[in-house]
Amino acid sequence: MTLTSNPGNGNSYALAFLRIGVGILFLIFGQYKVFGTAFTLHGGFQFWINKFLEGGTYPFMAPILRGFVLPRATSIAFLVAYGELAIGLALVLGILVRSASFCGLIFMLTMLFSSDYPGAGAAFWQYFGASLSHSVFALCFAAFLIARSDSVWSVKSLRKNHEGGSGNENQ
Repeated sequence: MTLTSNPGNGNSYALAFLRIGVGILFLIFGQYKVFGTAFTLHGGFQFWINKFLEGGTYPFMAPILRGFVLPRATSIAFLVAYGELAIGLALVLGILVRSASFCGLIFMLTMLFSSDYPGAGAAFWQYFGASLSHSVFALCFAAFLIARSDSVWSVKSLRKNHEGGSGNENQ
């Protein structure tokens, strides 16, 4: 791997590094849910939804969590588990990055509004402070969605380099 003086090239590597890092975190988040049963079949998902409802959800999300999510908890738990794993795999491998990033952004916004409510009397800045665990990931997914974060260190770039086959690094 040779980095040239082109500043766009350095940005591509930085974005790919971030993409892979976020992907690894999502692999970690998803693997224990997929390969274990505590989250999906033994109430782990319901535990977190009820915890959000006890005091951490935005008011407009409470009816959705109670009326839609909890009655379908097992199905949605599997969707979350496999979704996190799929997002992680896509980001690490650099395949379907934009699709995975769109799904990840929607997921993070859902998590933000389900769990990061600081309370009705909170100062404006506290809304942002309370959301850091999800808003930072949402910003990463937005960046992956907008940019070409799969231009290096991805299956796509490996295929492109392999198909080029000339050995010329300046392609």
